[in-house]
Amino acid sequence: MYADVILPLPFSDLYTYSVPVEMRDKITRGSRVIVPFGNRKYYTAIVYKIQESAPKGFKVKEIHSLSDSEPIVNEQQLKLWEWISYYYLSPLGDVYKTALPSSLKSEDLKSKFKPKTETFIRINPGKDAANITGIIGRAVKQKFLYNQIQDILTDNKKEHISRKEVSELAGYSVSVLNGLIKKEVLQTIEVETGRLNTGIKPIRKPHPLNDFQQKAFNEIIDCFENRQTCLLHGVTSSGKTEIYIHLIEEALSLGKQTLYLVPEIALTTQLTQRLQAVYGSKIGIYHSKINDNERAEIWNKMLSDEPYEIILGVRSSLFLPYQQLGLVIIDEEHEMSYKQQEPSPRYHARDTAIMLAHFYNAKTILGSATPSLESYFNTRNGKYGIVTLQERYRNILMPEIKIENTFELRKRKKMKSLLTPALIEQMKLILENGEQVILFRNRRGFAPLIECEQCAWTPKCKKCDVTLTYHKKRNRLICHYCNASYPMPVICPSCNSENLKTLGQGTEQLEEEVERLFPDYIVGRMDLDTTRGKDAYEKIIDDFQSKRIHILIGTQMLSKGLDFENVGIVGIISSDSLLNYPDFRSHERGFQLMMQAAGRAGRKNRQGKVIIQSADPDQPVYGYISKYDYEGFFNSQMAERRMFNYPPFCRLISIILKHKTEQKVDAGSDYLAALLRQSFGDSVQGPSKPIVSFIQRYHLREILLKLDYNLSIKKTREIIKSAETRFHTNKDFKYIMIHFDVDKV
Repeated sequence: MYADVILPLPFSDLYTYSVPVEMRDKITRGSRVIVPFGNRKYYTAIVYKIQESAPKGFKVKEIHSLSDSEPIVNEQQLKLWEWISYYYLSPLGDVYKTALPSSLKSEDLKSKFKPKTETFIRINPGKDAANITGIIGRAVKQKFLYNQIQDILTDNKKEHISRKEVSELAGYSVSVLNGLIKKEVLQTIEVETGRLNTGIKPIRKPHPLNDFQQKAFNEIIDCFENRQTCLLHGVTSSGKTEIYIHLIEEALSLGKQTLYLVPEIALTTQLTQRLQAVYGSKIGIYHSKINDNERAEIWNKMLSDEPYEIILGVRSSLFLPYQQLGLVIIDEEHEMSYKQQEPSPRYHARDTAIMLAHFYNAKTILGSATPSLESYFNTRNGKYGIVTLQERYRNILMPEIKIENTFELRKRKKMKSLLTPALIEQMKLILENGEQVILFRNRRGFAPLIECEQCAWTPKCKKCDVTLTYHKKRNRLICHYCNASYPMPVICPSCNSENLKTLGQGTEQLEEEVERLFPDYIVGRMDLDTTRGKDAYEKIIDDFQSKRIHILIGTQMLSKGLDFENVGIVGIISSDSLLNYPDFRSHERGFQLMMQAAGRAGRKNRQGKVIIQSADPDQPVYGYISKYDYEGFFNSQMAERRMFNYPPFCRLISIILKHKTEQKVDAGSDYLAALLRQSFGDSVQGPSKPIVSFIQRYHLREILLKLDYNLSIKKTREIIKSAETRFHTNKDFKYIMIHFDVDKV
């Protein structure tokens, strides 16, 4: 008997091993096995296929050991792995490496996963109760502690008590307890307790839906009769989450599990509280901020007889072993965070979740106030169903949006701050009224640029072709691509001038300015720099909800579906920076970010205000934003994309080549592009330099494929993989790295 296995290495190939006789009745598809690879290395592999015939042409090694009595990866998971590998042109080994928690795929002969245990105390079953008094003797304190432990065990019908509980008893001391253990009256035992919080009780039933929500809910149920996927297009604060809760109820009544996807960890904090209030311990949380052993325990629980009925998580939660998946909710489906960038596989969690639902014959609900243009297009052509919800909860009016022209204000010398006079005035009124303020600036750090006034020198990263961002609180220059850190120069290294100035502003500088303008109010900041710790998100959100923070400044994290009841005004600073990227999606992203940020205002019994600061307010996108005209924006973007042949009217595949020698990557990219043109012709664009063409000492070149949707995925894959093979057989280009980004965003 032989087994083809997947190794957690960047290989597309399967590797064949012989199965020892003693394992043949136990091993199956999806099992974990320890296998030798190379001279001295061992890896945890996943069995992909069992076969009886021996491979020809080479001698196979033997499987070292079987890790589990039952498969750790189920059939639907393996199908998902196969699809991701196939569609996203990614090695199957990379998919496996991404899918499993690290402790479940150790690279040695010992498993890294260690169950959490707790020390418990029990009365020695080998000792006769009648003789224990004699064993204790005249030790009064020992006798007193023993009697207490015996009474607790008898009253609660328990066999053991935790050491922690014993330590809280009257008369306890370490020496007294150790004395009883030494006399063998008591014994210590280690009991596996687990890391998962299983004692959470639900405190409420789902809230009744209002008329608009109920109508939307009924339409979704009707939609699911004919289609697997439905888009819920609901304005901000329309109560989409409560509709999701009722859909979960429907799934639970059918004995089905639910996967609730969110784009950012920040969103799990508020959602966890809301969902646990209804479902208690039925819900499991899965994201990168929980430690690896916790992730492994959740994985094992999902394989158990009592799995979580609801999983709330980010894109990694797609890979958990669901048993009866019935519903997939993709909240804020437009978010770019759903797309994995590094490392491979560069999958899109939204599209992958739809495929996952397909493998389980489950239903998928996409939710957003600003749907991605691709998803909305899919509703137009009938691929997805659509349900709209245009009324905010409790009939709260949509925020009033005002565009402030910063160019004119600065020209007339009426703007002496980072904030416009109108925004400052409105903030004063709001704060005096006991309400809160959110300021949105999508750039962290103090200043994105340092420049010498004398010679215009700017500091750049030595490893990447990007300017360094100044972080004042650390007094360091940071590369936002490779995270390299440099000291802030005192003088210009080019001309020795001491006149170094900052250009532009980030969240740090905005925070400093707001603290100067509003010294009587507490200012908080929410960006990547302030949320690195495990509980950092939770603390900032809790402080803002509890009104311990009056003004919250943040990056795009703030725009992602967070609910705050007391926000009177939202200010969007330097909004043009959201639109002026050399990217066909820049206006879509800018529109979504601004609309989502605006949606944080006016959430309780009143209309909120939004002030957008722009130096170019005549751009058409601002007209659509101020009128909440998603339909108009969609139609204008579709016209542009059809004209220039961009998604959803074509399929984009980006091919990136990397090498430390620029001449080598130039020659290699030209050669690969020529190979691809033999089949794809004018659909091949480039090679060209990406916007940032030098990252972590590697030179980058990009080839862009703009392919007709009528071209089959199978045919596309065959052509690309054939070209890749021919490319790497050329000895000159053997060591040039290639990675693929399918459906580039």
